[in-house]
Parts: sequence; structure tokens; C-alpha cells
Amino acid sequence: MQNSKKTGDSAPFYAKGLKFSCTKCSDCCRHEPGFVFLTENDFNVLSKALLMGYTQFMETCCRWVPSPDGTERLSLRERSNLDCVLWREGCLVYEARPLQCRSFPFWPSVLRSKTAWKATAMGCPGMGHGELHSADIIEGWLEQQHKENVIIRKTSDPKGGC
Repeated sequence: MQNSKKTGDSAPFYAKGLKFSCTKCSDCCRHEPGFVFLTENDFNVLSKALLMGYTQFMETCCRWVPSPDGTERLSLRERSNLDCVLWREGCLVYEARPLQCRSFPFWPSVLRSKTAWKATAMGCPGMGHGELHSADIIEGWLEQQHKENVIIRKTSDPKGGC
């Protein structure tokens, strides 16, 4: 992700920073379907925090989510009530939570416009309040998300082979 201040483009709507402090309300962790895609670093940190080996963590906490491009992405599971598998009266691994969770709300989809930011803020009491995050900090989150790819596996061979 290029910093628009460096490229000469017009400044992003968040050029003066955005306020956000997680209230730990858990609204983003519960009651609605969603995906928490994992990077290799996330997988390693979470399995260690939960004192689980590779296989146990994979079988207990993860699922593969199909994509239209013939791949699957690794995500945390959800319980039948749509709560994150790692939520029990709060996040079990808050200090070790995945990049996707740590970087919220500084996601490309939320930062694409002021309208997208405001729409997301309607469901998050921490957005627009608390700590002011500078444009540089926000760009840092975007860059980290760009660099740390989620775990993907191929599910189909377009040539029809094994």
C-alpha cells in the first residue's frame, strides 16, 4: 500500500488521523457471520498462546473458506451461535489476537472512503472515540496487512490433474 502523501495524490480522508479505542464490547466477535483470516504469524502466535500443537489448533479452531479462484483461505471457526471460537465472555487471546482483529478498523475496505468509515462506525462504539491514530500509523496497519498474506491452499487444478 503506497502512502498517498508520498505519491502526490490528494490526501486521504484520514490525513489528520482517526479516533479509535477498542471498548472490548465484542460486537465484532459475536452474533454475526464473518471470517477472521489467519496469517502464518497469527497461526503460530495463537497456537502457542493456546498451548496447542499444529494439528490440535487446526482441528479445534480453524476452517477453510472457499474462494471463487479455486483456493481456500484459513479462518477461525465460529460456534453455532456465530460467536468466534476464541470468545468466552471476552477474547481468550486478546493480547495475541490475529492481525485482522488487531488492525480493525484500519482495513482497506473501511478506509476506502469517509462513507465506508461512517457506515462501519455505526456498529462499533470505539470508532470516532478515544485515541487519535495518525495517518502514518493507519498507513502502517495497511502496509502490514498488505505484507502478511493470509494462509491459502489450492483446491482445484485447472488442468484437471492430480
